[in-house]
Amino acid sequence: MRSLLIVLSLTIISPMLLAQDIQLPAPQRTGGKAIFDTLAERQTDREITDADIDRQTLSDILWAAYGFNRDDKRTIPTSRNKQDIDLYVFLKEGVYQYDAKTNKLILKTAGDNRKGAGSQPFVHIAPINLLYVLDKSKNDDVGGPIACGCAIQSVYLVCASKDLACTVRTTIEKEAAKTLCKLTEKQVPTVGQTIGKKK
Repeated sequence: MRSLLIVLSLTIISPMLLAQDIQLPAPQRTGGKAIFDTLAERQTDREITDADIDRQTLSDILWAAYGFNRDDKRTIPTSRNKQDIDLYVFLKEGVYQYDAKTNKLILKTAGDNRKGAGSQPFVHIAPINLLYVLDKSKNDDVGGPIACGCAIQSVYLVCASKDLACTVRTTIEKEAAKTLCKLTEKQVPTVGQTIGKKK
């Protein structure tokens, strides 16, 4: 009986202990479909499976959303180059902050907390949920939501290029997100985006 309890405890605890920062592969900055093809194919698709997405694809998506394509310049515009949004990623393994400088996911909360990303059932099974957060300590003007919109469209185009399902969501669990992402009072959860393989 004691051995069974130990095994059960390890089964529950070990994923939490194994969760750590994730070093992503370098994003692919060339290739893919032509821009007008991806614009023609861009669509919202909530019919998402729970199939895993490989780390290379995840890296490509995050770089398109908010990576660096020049020294200290992002793939999207931000008001006065304040770079005032933060990007968080909800995966099965945990909740992470995207560090574009190192192309790494920094662990914030271990474990499967995808229900904290939104209320819709497809959010809870999708392999990737993004959360765009405005950082008002960097910039307190109206430019942040525009930057979020630019990042969201970039992700849509990558998903169209890779034949992935994608949807943007304003229904986010703000209080849960604040806790899971360990946000400061100046960081405001704004919009979510869910990505996965099509059904």
